[in-house]
Amino acid sequence: MKLVAAWFKIPFWQRVVAGFVLGALAGWAFGPSAETWFGPLGDLYVTLIKMIAIPLVFFAVINAVSSLHGQKSVAALGGRTFLWFVITAVLAVGVGLAVGIVVQPGVGVTTLQVDPNYVPKDVPSPIQVLLNVVPSNPFQALTGIGAVKNAAGETVLAAGKGSILPVIFFAMLLGFAMVKLGERVAGARKLAGEASEVMIQVTRFVLEVTPIGTFGLIAALVGAYGFEKLLPLLSFVGALYLACALHIVIVYSGLLLAHGLNPIKFFRGAAAGMQVAFVSSSSFAAMPAAIRSVTHNLGVNKDYASFAVPLGASIKMDGCGAIYPALCAVFISQYTGHPLSADQYFIVMIASVLGSFGTAGVPGTAVVMATVVLSAAGLPLETIGYLYAIDRVLDMMRTMTNVTGQMLVPVLVAKETGMLDRAIYEAAPTNVGIEEEDLKVPEKIS
Repeated sequence: MKLVAAWFKIPFWQRVVAGFVLGALAGWAFGPSAETWFGPLGDLYVTLIKMIAIPLVFFAVINAVSSLHGQKSVAALGGRTFLWFVITAVLAVGVGLAVGIVVQPGVGVTTLQVDPNYVPKDVPSPIQVLLNVVPSNPFQALTGIGAVKNAAGETVLAAGKGSILPVIFFAMLLGFAMVKLGERVAGARKLAGEASEVMIQVTRFVLEVTPIGTFGLIAALVGAYGFEKLLPLLSFVGALYLACALHIVIVYSGLLLAHGLNPIKFFRGAAAGMQVAFVSSSSFAAMPAAIRSVTHNLGVNKDYASFAVPLGASIKMDGCGAIYPALCAVFISQYTGHPLSADQYFIVMIASVLGSFGTAGVPGTAVVMATVVLSAAGLPLETIGYLYAIDRVLDMMRTMTNVTGQMLVPVLVAKETGMLDRAIYEAAPTNVGIEEEDLKVPEKIS
């Protein structure tokens, strides 16, 4: 037990960083065979995340809706949250365009080949996306989370039509129904709250596997990719990472300072969620860690966070839906030697912001978003095929940007509405896993 206790005393982020570094070294040392040897560790971790995600969100949203009623208007909170989603998305598009113009990742790139595994994406209509929010069978939506193959043959994390929104929709309906029925279903409300607490505890346990999962995922990634796939598009990779870093450090920090909040405290508290997002490349997989970071580390009201973070994981994609499509548009214009006009820049910005909310719920969000934006701006779609071979490397930074924004907005809204515990925020711990009291051995019953 002393060894276990000593392990848990190491800050969570340090354990994850150690897993990342060791995984990168193992991937470099073992080469392609690293995917065979260490990949299963990453697969196991992702499977554990999938195991807890749906019950965690389902019970948390039911509990959140019933608890928020009479304290804060759910509609007002939802509207304020969505407004900040839009504002940060607009800023993200601006950062993507600016970095593309300054860095010029498409200039001087030699002839590129479309990746043979690339399959053009079918872009759903806005009406279809909205219709998919309502589950035809709620039980299918609740059990439909898993690894499925999309049209491109990719393994993606999906619920029903590829979104967790049907689960949130059904859970909100149940929550509102419990409020309407009042004391007649007091037991059901209590049960939902207790189930939510149980899932929070299970989440703590699962998050402790993150260092091991990080080791497996990074080892497999480094071993499979090497450097040969990155070299032809190294300038684009650098531009994307720079744009995402600037958006996180400059834009998000500026918004926090404008709200009187210390950005360093935020990033300390959000570190665990950001790390899980980077190594898993999935907002959905990072959601349990993000919820735990926002509440346990940053002091956001648990009921509001249980509503806002899953919503953000479904529709807020600053990295995938804003920065990446904008950068793709600039890249292809530079590569083809056809500068974008003022009208095209405007179309890229509008399509990126509006489209990100309409297509974030479908598998392969970044590729779909880039398709939507390039089509709207009248640009050739081959750029997606060019970048497809390195998409996993790009997705790590895109997803970390997504999840950071998904944690930022609840903090801003909580500060504006008096739902932020400032003492917890200022303490800003980084451990989101098992707590010390969870490790205590119960006394024997005499």
